Amino acid sequence: MKIIGFIGSYRKCGNTDTAVRTVLEGAMNQGADVEAVYLNDYEIADCVGCEACKTTFECVIRDDMQKIYAKILEADGVVIGSPTYFYNVTGIIKNMIDRLYCYEVFDDEDRSVWMGIHEVAGPKYATVVAVCEQKDPEDLGYTAVTMTKSLQALGYRVVDELKIYNVYKKTDLLLDADQLIKLEEAGKKLVKTIRLKDKILNMMNAKM
Repeated sequence: MKIIGFIGSYRKCGNTDTAVRTVLEGAMNQGADVEAVYLNDYEIADCVGCEACKTTFECVIRDDMQKIYAKILEADGVVIGSPTYFYNVTGIIKNMIDRLYCYEVFDDEDRSVWMGIHEVAGPKYATVVAVCEQKDPEDLGYTAVTMTKSLQALGYRVVDELKIYNVYKKTDLLLDADQLIKLEEAGKKLVKTIRLKDKILNMMNAKM
């Protein structure tokens, strides 16, 4: 089982990095193969709405997002984390999400009829991590919502939506045992959920 964590912070070893890696640690402790991906290390251009992906389900922009596509298709589960920038996700997270538009398919006659390719190819699972400097939930804004709703539209089941508050300095989260435990448990839960899906599939196949 492969779980990939996408870190949408521009600051390595900061709180978002710690949060995503802690989720991955929990997944690894359940036996999963894990990988952390720093999106800031990749050149990801904006989606330009060209609709060239309409029939191929592949983006025609040839940049580092092609490497991200390969990782997403490989992963049984993903962890996506972003700090809060002006009540929303960072630009690199938004660019990645927008470029996943190629995985959406619309009816030729009625665009209100649509489906994410993961709904057809098989279920995918995700954990979302939103990090905020402030204590007030309102200050988190749309950070968690943007990631969760986008993944759901792509056919993911979001197993956990974690909201991490009151962390700003690089070491703040490392000193918050309660939030670290919550993050690690989420990683374990993600793996257990995928295993349960596999167990059910095996039981169903055995009856056929």
